[in-house]
Amino acid sequence: MEPVRGEPAVFTIGELSRRTGLSVKTIRYYSDEGLLPPTDRTSAGYRLYDTTSLARLELVRTLRELGVGLADVRRVLARTQDVSTVAAKHLEVLEEQLRVLRLRRAVLRAVVKRGGELNEVKLMNKLASMSDEERRRLVDEFWDEVSEGLDVDSEFYDRMRSAKPELPDDPTPRQLEAWIEFAELVRDPEFRGLTRRMSERQAERGQVATTDTAARAQQEHWCEWSDRAQAAVDQGLAADSPTGRELADEIAARSAAEGVADTPRFRAELAGRIAEGADPRAERYWQLLAIINDWPAVPSRNEAARWIVAALRATAD
Repeated sequence: MEPVRGEPAVFTIGELSRRTGLSVKTIRYYSDEGLLPPTDRTSAGYRLYDTTSLARLELVRTLRELGVGLADVRRVLARTQDVSTVAAKHLEVLEEQLRVLRLRRAVLRAVVKRGGELNEVKLMNKLASMSDEERRRLVDEFWDEVSEGLDVDSEFYDRMRSAKPELPDDPTPRQLEAWIEFAELVRDPEFRGLTRRMSERQAERGQVATTDTAARAQQEHWCEWSDRAQAAVDQGLAADSPTGRELADEIAARSAAEGVADTPRFRAELAGRIAEGADPRAERYWQLLAIINDWPAVPSRNEAARWIVAALRATAD
């Protein structure tokens, strides 16, 4: 039904449907709900609408496509609430939905990658949904368990536990996947046992991180030693090569505390301590934390550490 020239445009529901692409059923529903009251009726009782109704219907359709509920659409049309307020409220809801979807995607990716069983899927979903406070508490519980009752270097362990996973409000898939792996790692009894044994070794040495000159020297030079070892690995040099023996001699000399002789037994024990500290899971802890917190990447030094261990053992024979 086209309007006569000079007369106001009037449309039936069917014509509104053709102009807007909405179904007749949907338009009738909006009209019944009071969102699109008819401007007139035919003698047979059919509803008629004008150009203002057409514009109103377009607004209703836009708001509904954005996920705005009928109650809020009604408030906007009645001008009891402005569009920006409604948009802000629905944006907040949408952001939360997107956050949940990103978490689910990270869990599903981890499931696909690992092929986990049902119980593992439930656990990963629980870990991914943790709050910031729950994540911090998990890390605190880990460090409490691995150091409880031990006379360890409190300053050193305070630094360790102060590094908490802090997921941003809008984490990347990589950060979410790193968090799931990190949470599983600190919950792993084997990793906790490994870290506990390392703590016991430190306690036995009696606050070596701050009071033992040789231990401090070892910490200060470790990056340099591992860089030299990695260069040797890259060149294909064996651990018992002259280069390996030279580096082993230097490490042993700097690592021996005052009054401790550099003997084959000492070198074997030193190699054992380095091997324990070079467990790939310990390094992975910090690599994952760097991904989660968007810190600079932590390079792997495991291969270099293993080469140093082999060099020390070769000179201890």
